[in-house]
Amino acid sequence: MNNIIGLASDHNGVILKEKIRAYLKERDYVVIDIGPYHKNKKVDYVDYANQLCQIISNEDIHLGILVCGTGVGMSIAANRFDKVRAALVHNVMTAPKSREHNDSNVLCLGSWSTSEKQNFEILNLWLRTDFGEGRHVARVEKLSSTKKRVVFTNGVFDILHSGHLGLLTFAKSLGDKLVVGINSDRSVRDLKGENRPINNEEDRKELLEALSHLVDEVVIYDNIKSSAVIDEIQPSIVVKGGEWTAEEVRKRDSIPIGIDVKIYPLLENYSTTNVIKKIYEQRNWKKIEN
Repeated sequence: MNNIIGLASDHNGVILKEKIRAYLKERDYVVIDIGPYHKNKKVDYVDYANQLCQIISNEDIHLGILVCGTGVGMSIAANRFDKVRAALVHNVMTAPKSREHNDSNVLCLGSWSTSEKQNFEILNLWLRTDFGEGRHVARVEKLSSTKKRVVFTNGVFDILHSGHLGLLTFAKSLGDKLVVGINSDRSVRDLKGENRPINNEEDRKELLEALSHLVDEVVIYDNIKSSAVIDEIQPSIVVKGGEWTAEEVRKRDSIPIGIDVKIYPLLENYSTTNVIKKIYEQRNWKKIEN
């Protein structure tokens, strides 16, 4: 679906829109041209922005391009729609940043304000740049007018540290209810070896539930993978910590398309394994009697 692009303009953007349509088709994009098709017939930019952005808001397509004289009117109209993040771009520096930092899904161009050559440079950079995820995810989610209802994250959560708190804080910020899945003692041994977990499943559950400002519910599951518990809970968003992309996680964990996947980047040097290693390296690890 990422090769489908919606396209619309007002009368001032018709000529540039036609050239963009031909350009995209040459590069194997499927173009849905909302119109208009005649440069001499005046139209209201709001009407065409509304038509295209309603389609994007419904998630029937993911990307759109709007053109008017300056791009300003189109961008104002577009950003009234939920799930639409329209970027007004007049220079080549802003084009990739609007994708990498803001996950813009609608590009607004000006046929008067920017030369045709530069508009095509902007278009190319915008199309080639992916969303940077990582630290940008929580910021972009705050732009949404509707919060997701249930967020799910999972892990062992054996010895809690700052990395865990960062993950839970991030996950909670994305929705109304945070459900945390933790591996049972048996499945932790399968994952980590016979010496783990350090804390049993009931203690780990109790500690997480004590973080009531972040965690709404804790469930224990007995499988290495979390697929079954995700199917049962049916969250709107699944949050994972790691170095992978959202699509890699979706494929690895068989997460259905209807569930959003968000990645919280791991904090360097924060892991339960590192904590345990530091404890074992302590020379005076035994209690000192007074």
